Amino acid sequence: MKINEDSVDDAVLALLWLTLHDGHRAWKSHEWDVLGRLHEKGLILDPVGKAKSVVLTNDGLRRSEELFKALFTNAPKT
Repeated sequence: MKINEDSVDDAVLALLWLTLHDGHRAWKSHEWDVLGRLHEKGLILDPVGKAKSVVLTNDGLRRSEELFKALFTNAPKT
């Protein structure tokens, strides 16, 4: 099976928004390769370190909220 890494990255970024605290920080208990790709894309700061959370960039914060709403909320019924 071929995994679409961009889709996995989007899902993890959306889940980071779910655990957001202190403005731009989220718990980094996700797969390290995914966190590395999100860092390469400029959506989070370098996840390597002793901290149990990662810092989202302004672009990452905006995108994570958009993805969370798109993936995990119900559209209003009209």
